[in-house]
Amino acid sequence: MAIGDVYAAEDCPDIYYVDTGMYDVPEYGSVYVVDAERPALVDSGIGTEYERILDAMDEVGIAPEELEVIALTHIHLDHAGGAGRLAEACPNATVYVHEIGTRHLVNPERIWEGTKGAVGDQIAFYTEPKPVPEERIVGMSDGDEIDLGDHALEVVHTPGHAPHQVVFYDPAIDGVFTADAAGIYTPSTDEVHVTSPPVNFDREQALEDIETIRELDPETLLYGHFGSAPTDDRLDEYAAKLDAWVADVAAKRAELGDDDAVTEYFVETVETPAVWSDRKANAEVAMNVRGVLVALDRAE
Repeated sequence: MAIGDVYAAEDCPDIYYVDTGMYDVPEYGSVYVVDAERPALVDSGIGTEYERILDAMDEVGIAPEELEVIALTHIHLDHAGGAGRLAEACPNATVYVHEIGTRHLVNPERIWEGTKGAVGDQIAFYTEPKPVPEERIVGMSDGDEIDLGDHALEVVHTPGHAPHQVVFYDPAIDGVFTADAAGIYTPSTDEVHVTSPPVNFDREQALEDIETIRELDPETLLYGHFGSAPTDDRLDEYAAKLDAWVADVAAKRAELGDDDAVTEYFVETVETPAVWSDRKANAEVAMNVRGVLVALDRAE
């Protein structure tokens, strides 16, 4: 697997994904191309790599003017940062996002400033997002459906990661585009990893979101980070890891009494995929610790 490569999602006809090279590492950022009667993208990447997404569309056989849908799972910029640039390059595409997030696509200044605080030094990998024209945005809510002709994206609200997050269920492939609701997956190690970024991570709701996906009973999970995999027992594995992660951070905070020391401890001790760079892996762990600490403060 390499940055820029395009893969056919296993057992999912018409579904492809590209390794966008997010944070300059492989096996972290994926954007999906749905070769449907109404061609679609699921998510838009971080913005800096939007041309790789256009190249992936070309490899699948979809010209920019043929793209009809850009479906965003949420407005965090690793998923929505490229929406404005892709909308500009694909003039006939409509951008779909949870109704909470529409204003942040029209005016991305606030989400840009918030991202700087959430990701810290990783902001070096981002580019300031371009606005999406308001008339090209459709707000979604739970229970809505994006009709792609021979496919459909059924909208399921999953706010544990962020209040504007949804996942999409496609009955034609019996698959769920999971956003961050099912964790982070690395194909080379066949492991799921936690994601708990500030400022809206909610442990109880995140666990409920896993149950929501479980009730859909999909055959395949299509991860925003990274790629597709059979569901098997991955939802159970992620729920257990997420629960243990929050408990471990809470216990270490009680022991050390200093949040910087807590962050440093986990950066030094958490095992991360070798395929990620040390810079990315350390930043990922630190961000996830901060998210749990913020959630613990909010619960007090």
